[in-house]
Amino acid sequence: MMYEWQVSGVEQTQRFAEKLGSHLLSGDLLALEGDLGAGKTTFTQGLARGLKVRGTVNSPTFTIIKEYQGRLPLYHMDVYRVGEDVDSLGLDDYFFGEGVSVVEWASLIEDVLPAERLTIFLRTNGEEGRRIQLIPKGERYVKLCEEFDRSCGFSR
Repeated sequence: MMYEWQVSGVEQTQRFAEKLGSHLLSGDLLALEGDLGAGKTTFTQGLARGLKVRGTVNSPTFTIIKEYQGRLPLYHMDVYRVGEDVDSLGLDDYFFGEGVSVVEWASLIEDVLPAERLTIFLRTNGEEGRRIQLIPKGERYVKLCEEFDRSCGFSR
Protein backbone atom coordinates (compact mmCIF):
# COMPACT_ATOMS: atom_id res chain seq x y z
CA MET A 1 0.00 0.00 0.00
CA MET A 2 1.16 3.51 -0.79
CA TYR A 3 -0.19 6.92 0.22
CA GLU A 4 0.56 9.89 -2.00
CA TRP A 5 0.10 13.66 -1.79
CA GLN A 6 1.09 16.66 -3.90
CA VAL A 7 2.48 19.74 -2.14
CA SER A 8 3.86 22.99 -3.49
CA GLY A 9 6.84 24.87 -2.13
CA VAL A 10 9.09 24.59 0.89
CA GLU A 11 6.51 25.93 3.35
CA GLN A 12 3.83 23.41 2.37
CA THR A 13 6.38 20.56 2.42
CA GLN A 14 7.38 21.56 5.95
CA ARG A 15 3.75 21.90 7.10
CA PHE A 16 3.00 18.42 5.75
CA ALA A 17 6.03 16.98 7.56
CA GLU A 18 5.20 18.91 10.75
CA LYS A 19 1.75 17.31 10.84
CA LEU A 20 3.31 13.90 10.28
CA GLY A 21 5.86 14.61 13.03
CA SER A 22 3.07 15.27 15.51
CA HIS A 23 1.89 11.65 15.01
CA LEU A 24 5.30 10.02 15.58
CA LEU A 25 6.12 7.83 18.57
CA SER A 26 9.25 6.68 20.33
CA GLY A 27 11.12 4.13 18.20
CA ASP A 28 9.64 5.22 14.86
CA LEU A 29 11.93 4.94 11.83
CA LEU A 30 11.50 7.03 8.70
CA ALA A 31 13.54 6.14 5.63
CA LEU A 32 13.81 9.18 3.33
CA GLU A 33 14.46 8.75 -0.36
CA GLY A 34 14.72 11.27 -3.19
CA ASP A 35 17.13 12.82 -5.61
CA LEU A 36 19.54 15.56 -4.58
CA GLY A 37 17.49 18.67 -3.96
CA ALA A 38 14.19 16.79 -3.60
CA GLY A 39 13.70 18.19 -0.10
CA LYS A 40 14.83 15.50 2.35
CA THR A 41 16.36 17.97 4.81
CA THR A 42 13.49 20.42 4.29
CA PHE A 43 11.10 17.59 5.13
CA THR A 44 13.11 16.71 8.25
CA GLN A 45 12.97 20.34 9.39
CA GLY A 46 9.17 20.11 9.29
CA LEU A 47 9.23 16.81 11.17
CA ALA A 48 11.39 18.46 13.82
CA ARG A 49 8.76 21.17 14.31
CA GLY A 50 6.13 18.45 14.74
CA LEU A 51 8.36 16.92 17.42
CA LYS A 52 8.73 20.33 19.14
CA VAL A 53 12.48 20.53 18.44
CA ARG A 54 13.82 24.03 19.01
CA GLY A 55 16.74 25.44 17.09
CA THR A 56 18.08 24.95 13.61
CA VAL A 57 17.92 21.55 11.92
CA ASN A 58 20.33 21.15 9.02
CA SER A 59 21.80 18.35 6.96
CA PRO A 60 24.12 15.94 8.77
CA THR A 61 25.97 15.26 5.49
CA PHE A 62 29.47 15.34 6.97
CA THR A 63 28.70 14.41 10.57
CA ILE A 64 26.42 11.52 9.50
CA ILE A 65 24.18 11.75 12.61
CA LYS A 66 22.77 14.79 14.41
CA GLU A 67 20.66 14.55 17.55
CA TYR A 68 18.01 17.05 18.56
CA GLN A 69 15.81 17.26 21.65
CA GLY A 70 12.06 17.80 21.48
CA ARG A 71 9.03 15.96 22.87
CA LEU A 72 11.03 12.96 21.63
CA PRO A 73 14.68 12.89 20.58
CA LEU A 74 15.18 13.24 16.83
CA TYR A 75 18.07 11.29 15.29
CA HIS A 76 18.72 12.76 11.85
CA MET A 77 21.05 10.68 9.69
CA ASP A 78 22.53 11.17 6.24
CA VAL A 79 24.15 7.92 5.15
CA TYR A 80 25.09 9.05 1.64
CA ARG A 81 28.84 8.95 2.43
CA VAL A 82 28.90 6.07 4.92
CA GLY A 83 30.28 3.45 2.53
CA GLU A 84 31.40 0.13 4.00
CA ASP A 85 31.75 1.40 7.56
CA VAL A 86 28.04 1.25 8.47
CA ASP A 87 28.48 -1.35 11.24
CA SER A 88 30.74 0.93 13.28
CA LEU A 89 28.05 3.61 13.62
CA GLY A 90 25.95 1.78 16.21
CA LEU A 91 22.74 2.49 14.31
CA ASP A 92 20.71 -0.05 16.29
CA ASP A 93 21.13 2.17 19.37
CA TYR A 94 19.23 4.84 17.44
CA PHE A 95 16.75 2.60 15.61
CA PHE A 96 15.67 0.88 18.83
CA GLY A 97 16.19 3.88 21.10
CA GLU A 98 13.82 6.35 22.69
CA GLY A 99 13.62 8.76 19.78
CA VAL A 100 12.55 9.02 16.16
CA SER A 101 15.14 8.06 13.53
CA VAL A 102 15.12 9.79 10.15
CA VAL A 103 17.54 8.32 7.62
CA GLU A 104 18.30 10.20 4.41
CA TRP A 105 19.44 7.92 1.55
CA ALA A 106 18.18 4.91 3.55
CA SER A 107 18.29 2.54 0.57
CA LEU A 108 22.10 2.67 0.77
CA ILE A 109 21.96 0.79 4.09
CA GLU A 110 18.89 -1.33 3.35
CA ASP A 111 20.43 -4.49 4.81
CA VAL A 112 20.88 -2.94 8.30
CA LEU A 113 17.50 -1.21 8.53
CA PRO A 114 14.72 -2.78 10.61
CA ALA A 115 12.10 -4.46 8.42
CA GLU A 116 9.31 -2.32 9.87
CA ARG A 117 9.57 1.35 8.94
CA LEU A 118 7.95 4.14 7.00
CA THR A 119 9.62 4.83 3.68
CA ILE A 120 9.05 8.34 2.34
CA PHE A 121 9.79 9.18 -1.29
CA LEU A 122 10.14 12.86 -2.17
CA ARG A 123 10.01 13.67 -5.86
CA THR A 124 10.15 17.09 -7.45
CA ASN A 125 7.16 17.89 -9.63
CA GLY A 126 7.49 21.13 -11.54
CA GLU A 127 9.43 24.13 -10.24
CA GLU A 128 8.08 24.24 -6.69
CA GLY A 129 5.98 21.08 -6.43
CA ARG A 130 6.79 17.84 -4.69
CA ARG A 131 5.10 14.48 -4.71
CA ILE A 132 5.30 12.81 -1.31
CA GLN A 133 4.76 9.06 -1.13
CA LEU A 134 4.48 7.18 2.15
CA ILE A 135 5.03 3.42 2.03
CA PRO A 136 4.37 1.72 5.37
CA LYS A 137 6.08 -1.54 6.26
CA GLY A 138 4.57 -3.12 9.36
CA GLU A 139 1.34 -2.72 11.31
CA ARG A 140 2.52 0.35 13.28
CA TYR A 141 3.24 2.26 10.07
CA VAL A 142 0.04 1.20 8.28
CA LYS A 143 -1.89 2.52 11.28
CA LEU A 144 0.18 5.71 11.29
CA CYS A 145 -0.52 6.34 7.58
CA GLU A 146 -4.25 5.69 7.99
CA GLU A 147 -4.47 8.05 10.97
CA PHE A 148 -2.37 10.70 9.24
CA ASP A 149 -4.41 10.45 6.01
CA ARG A 150 -7.64 11.10 7.94
CA SER A 151 -6.31 14.08 9.85
CA CYS A 152 -3.63 15.79 7.75
CA GLY A 153 -5.84 18.17 5.78
CA PHE A 154 -3.87 17.64 2.56
CA SER A 155 -5.72 16.24 -0.44
CA ARG A 156 -4.40 13.19 -2.20
